[in-house]
Amino acid sequence: FCKKKTTSESQSPSFGEVFGTDLVPVVSSSKPVVEEDPPSGCDHDEKIVWPCTGIVVNIPTKRSADGRSVGESGSKLRDELIRRGFNPVRVHPLWNFRGHSGTAVVEFRKGWPGLHNALSFEKAYEADHHGKKDWGANDDVKHGLYAWVARADDYTASGIIGDHLRKIGDLKTISELMEEEARKQDRLVSNLTNIIETKTKHIKELEAICSETSKSLEVLMEEKENLLQAYNEEIKKIQLSAREHFQKISSDHEKLKSQLETHKKELELRGVELEKREALNETERKKLAEELEQNAVQNSSLQMAALEQKRADENVMKLAEDQKRQKEELHNRIIQLEKQLDQKQALELEIEQLRGSLNVIRHMGEEDDKEVLQKIEASLKDLREKEGELEDLEALNQTLIVSERKSNDELQDARKELINGLKEISRRANIGVKRMGELDGKPFLEAMKRRYNEELAEERASEMCSLWEEYLKDPDWHPFKRIKLEGREEYQEVIDDEDEKLRDLKAEMGNEAYKSVTSAIKEINEYNPSGRYVISELWNYREGRKASLKEGVEFLLELWETVKRRRGMT
Repeated sequence: FCKKKTTSESQSPSFGEVFGTDLVPVVSSSKPVVEEDPPSGCDHDEKIVWPCTGIVVNIPTKRSADGRSVGESGSKLRDELIRRGFNPVRVHPLWNFRGHSGTAVVEFRKGWPGLHNALSFEKAYEADHHGKKDWGANDDVKHGLYAWVARADDYTASGIIGDHLRKIGDLKTISELMEEEARKQDRLVSNLTNIIETKTKHIKELEAICSETSKSLEVLMEEKENLLQAYNEEIKKIQLSAREHFQKISSDHEKLKSQLETHKKELELRGVELEKREALNETERKKLAEELEQNAVQNSSLQMAALEQKRADENVMKLAEDQKRQKEELHNRIIQLEKQLDQKQALELEIEQLRGSLNVIRHMGEEDDKEVLQKIEASLKDLREKEGELEDLEALNQTLIVSERKSNDELQDARKELINGLKEISRRANIGVKRMGELDGKPFLEAMKRRYNEELAEERASEMCSLWEEYLKDPDWHPFKRIKLEGREEYQEVIDDEDEKLRDLKAEMGNEAYKSVTSAIKEINEYNPSGRYVISELWNYREGRKASLKEGVEFLLELWETVKRRRGMT
């Protein structure tokens, strides 16, 4: 079955020559079949080395220059065995003090597929008459490789093969392996059954919890809807009651005013009648004088009430007119300052020109000394006059600057008073007061409601709002970065999305809470970066910007006109 070839120690064939031309197995054309079941048709009580191990002997070697035997690596033999379909894990050549021993151990995979491969490996070499029995025959010369599966006699044998087998494996029968495999399968099935039962029980518990949670959520949602509906109805009632109360007060005020006017006329008529009857007698005259005095007191009271009403009407108009006048005065002062600045610059230029002319005159020739001196004196006189005018302008400029600052302070005070007066106005109006840098807590509450019940959610949301309000007040926290504007040399501060606190907030609480915090920090950075606290500002809600003082006064006048028209209608 194999081609014989004479070899020697010094000229041994390589693995390629052995597998390429020396051995042509009879069964090499049919690949062994890998099976997942124990092999049949063999002795199940015979002990083999486990994991399955093959023994290869008569490997070609040659002597090196130092006198030691060397041979090819085990990887070539392993690759050849894999090509033939035996699928070994590794081939381990055995070495001793003389070098390569000419033997190797072939290791197969654990399990039944490895055992099938090992038995196919052994049968292939037995079919080629290169099995264990053929190697033990008393032939004179043996050529090629001999191989078989390691069993008990190989395991207990002395020598390099037995020593290596005892290091890497144990002796077991196929029956023992089958029993061990059955025990493993039973343990695996038992463990999987327990796990399935535990998971099933856990799933049922989770389903019960989910069912209870769903019912609780339904009840909570229904309660929420009922509370919201009751709240809306109560708000409507309060608004209707407030409107009716205001209308009633206005109506009562107008009625009282009308009654006072009527009573005043009646008292005047009464006074005329009393004056006509003054000549009747002394008693009547005294009584008439007392009634006249009482009428005068009542009339004075009525006039005082009317004056108070008129004074209240005039105060609003006076405030609006004062704001308008102060703004016009400020505008005129700014224009005057600009004119004075232009005059100052013109005077400075003229003075410099005079000084230049004076220097030129001083350097003129000696022939016209008298004329030159006269020109110098005239230039010096003009120079002193211009410098005096410049000093006057500078004094006037300082006076105007102080006046402008005073007017600006007055405008700021007026703006503060206007803000204080408009704080109670509803945000539904176009002009009102906005608290810049105030944190909106609704997104935090909504985020917490997705995790907790309503009571606990409000508590957690309040804690989170308090925490972020402290962050907003912290001057060391500045989550901004500067970017260069496209096509310009200017820079702009924008929110730094990579800030650790903001990134964690967005991941934990959601995008709405992130927007609430970034909006508040941008307002603080714009309107109060040094103080880092919430301030009130006059605001144009329609256009979403800071309102001017003029817009606030115009809104106040419109509001006053509306109130007056309503009073006129009632």
